Amino acid sequence: MKVMVVDDEQDVELLFRQHFRKEIRQQQIDFSFALSGEQALQQLHDMNQPPAVVLILSDINMPGMNGLQLLKAVKHDFPAIKVAMITAYSNQYYEDAMESGADNYYTKPLDFAQLKDELFREAANG
Repeated sequence: MKVMVVDDEQDVELLFRQHFRKEIRQQQIDFSFALSGEQALQQLHDMNQPPAVVLILSDINMPGMNGLQLLKAVKHDFPAIKVAMITAYSNQYYEDAMESGADNYYTKPLDFAQLKDELFREAANG
C-alpha cells in the first residue's frame, strides 16, 4: 500500500518512519513524503498514470497551497485516491474538509496505533 504524507514540518517523516518501521520493513506499506501541497501534486503528476498512491495524509495548515486546496485538487485530478486531513486545530476545519471530499479527519497529536489499524482495515476492505 502506497501512502503519501504531506506536511511542511520535516520531522513528520521521521515520526511516520519510526511508528511504521515494522510495516515498512515487511513491505506492507510504502510511504512517500512531500513538504507542500504543490510538491505533492507534482509528485502525483510525475508518477505513472494512475499513480500508485492509494491514500494521502495531509496537514491542513501549510504555507502556499494548504491541505484543503490540495484535497480539492487531488479529488479533481485523481478521484480514486483517498485523502485524509490532519490538523492541530481540532474540528475547526472538519466541515470544510468533509464537504470537499475528505475521506477521514485526524487531529494532532496523531494516535499512531489507531491510524495504523484504520489504514490496514481500509486496505483489507478496498
